[in-house]
Amino acid sequence: MTGEVGLFGLLGVGVGMGLWLVLRALSAPRHSAGEVSSRTRRPRATRARRENARRWLAASGAAGLAVAVVTGWFAAGLLVAAAVWHGPRLWGSQHGEQRAVDRIEAVATWAETLRDTLAAGAGLEQTITAIAPTAPTAIRLHVQALAGRLHDGQRLAPALRRLADELADPTADLVIAALILASEHQARQLAPRLGALADSARAQVEMRQRVDAARARIRTTVRIVVTTTAGFVAGLCVLNRDFLSPYDSLTGQGMLLAIGAVFAAALAWLGHLARFEQPERFLMRTGSP
Repeated sequence: MTGEVGLFGLLGVGVGMGLWLVLRALSAPRHSAGEVSSRTRRPRATRARRENARRWLAASGAAGLAVAVVTGWFAAGLLVAAAVWHGPRLWGSQHGEQRAVDRIEAVATWAETLRDTLAAGAGLEQTITAIAPTAPTAIRLHVQALAGRLHDGQRLAPALRRLADELADPTADLVIAALILASEHQARQLAPRLGALADSARAQVEMRQRVDAARARIRTTVRIVVTTTAGFVAGLCVLNRDFLSPYDSLTGQGMLLAIGAVFAAALAWLGHLARFEQPERFLMRTGSP
């Protein structure tokens, strides 16, 4: 009876994963010939993230299937597949948070460069175009695209609003809003305002770094708990499999799924505590997400 339960569970996992992959393939968006050229202009980082996601999806499916075959537990296969899929979020080095901090610092540096160049008597459009090649790395492509739009004859305010949508950062919204006001209403004292915004952005970077250092302890705790639990379960499977024999039944598989769900909810809550809540943006065009 136990062997039949394990076999049916393995077949269920295989059929479920096969149907899911087929649905993914059928629902994938198809691109026309005119859309291919626009796809090639997407940032390389976006394509790299998608390729990485596909690799992790394949790895999670393979790991879950292997565990289901070895243990005969379809619930264990599902839990291991979910654990491998969420592995980068659990064991990663917070690249997303670091990118956000780098972007804020780059916006501060760009604002300071604008301030210094405007103080020399240059116009706003000429200043933006002149400093575009030396913009900070985190926002250089976006600033150069802004300079290209201005060179093609687009008005400054719409070009700046498009830059705000591309950066999608609340701190960048503050700097860009000051530039839009200066371009539409001839606002004075733009250089001192840019300096004050740059100082505020750098203070925000310092604050976020202190918060991230404090939350690193939460992430370390999560990793220790996960490692200890996984090691304990693996040791029981190898050294004392009879202790886990109640999970061989269908009822035991359901209980294993329930335990895994509770464990996953606790880890998700700990992960939520370790994340930085991004402030809401205020400079968005109509129709922007």
